[in-house]
Amino acid sequence: MPCLLALIALATPRFVIVLLVIFSDFIGSAYQTVFWPVLGFFFLPTTTLAYAAAIQWNGSVQGGYFAMVLIAALIDLGVIGGGARARRNED
Repeated sequence: MPCLLALIALATPRFVIVLLVIFSDFIGSAYQTVFWPVLGFFFLPTTTLAYAAAIQWNGSVQGGYFAMVLIAALIDLGVIGGGARARRNED
């Protein structure tokens, strides 16, 4: 089940955030306020999930968990996986 959730998180991170908020305290215990998860939901959803996972599993963002959050941020910014350049080349 966790592997399936991870695959769904990469495909539709906003859907996974909604599911985690409704059915668990995974997001709520990682963030102290509602402000950052709401901003993350709209602007950097994969990074929001990666940060919450790092806090839940390690207690901080260090070592390999920092790499996980960094890769998630790069995915959100479009550096990994194509982005606008790939769409421009299709025209």
